[in-house]
Order: sequence, then structure tokens, then C-alpha cells
Amino acid sequence: MSQQPIPGYGQQPTNDTDRTMAVLAHLSPLIAGIVSAGWLSFVGPLLIWMFYKDRSPLVRNASAASFNFHLTIWACWLLGWILAITVIGLPISLLLWVIPAILQVIFSVIGAVRAWRGERYRYPFQIKVLSD
Repeated sequence: MSQQPIPGYGQQPTNDTDRTMAVLAHLSPLIAGIVSAGWLSFVGPLLIWMFYKDRSPLVRNASAASFNFHLTIWACWLLGWILAITVIGLPISLLLWVIPAILQVIFSVIGAVRAWRGERYRYPFQIKVLSD
């Protein structure tokens, strides 16, 4: 959760499009979570990373970090569904559904606010797939 400015941008990125796309990278999983019950939450940051990664370091960082974090959340939910099949794993699966959902909302909003300020945001835990 560092608040380092993106190199070359100082405290603010050079244009509002960069900030808007970085904010969208952080918030698109919440929107997709509502539409798809969480199953497509990593698609928005992945699409933003694919199309905007070379345009701005801020957008590249925001989309890669958001994708990695929401892929981790998705993996927790998938593990929760696998454990729900067994009666013994049901209490654990409930935790793997509720806790990541709460963390997803909290950290996505924090990431969006920091992206709007032009700051780099690192999620506290993530499966590192895309590099920022």
C-alpha cells in the first residue's frame, strides 16, 4: 500500500484519460462482480491492460495490479465452491466467499482513489501474473 508517484509523472499524470483508465481498472471488477456474480471480475483490468499498457505507466500499473488482485479473489471463490461440495468444507467456503468479497470492495475503492491522485497502488496480496 505504498503511495509512490509513477515515475515521469510527478504527483499527477499528464492527462485525465490516464487517470480515468487507471480508476476504471480498479473499479471495473466491482462492476463486473455485480453483473456476473464475481466470475468475470478480472476481465475488465485485463482488457484495460491489453489496450492501454503501452500508453501510460499509471494505467499499466493500475490494470496489472488490479488484475492480479482480482485473479487472487477469483481463485479464493473457486476454492470456496470446491470446498462447498463437501459438507466438512462448507464453513471454510463461507469464509472464502465473504472475506474476499469485502476485501475486494475496500481495496478496489482505495486503489481507485489513489489512481485518481496519480499514485501507484499495490494490493496487499495477489497472485503475480501481469507485471506492472
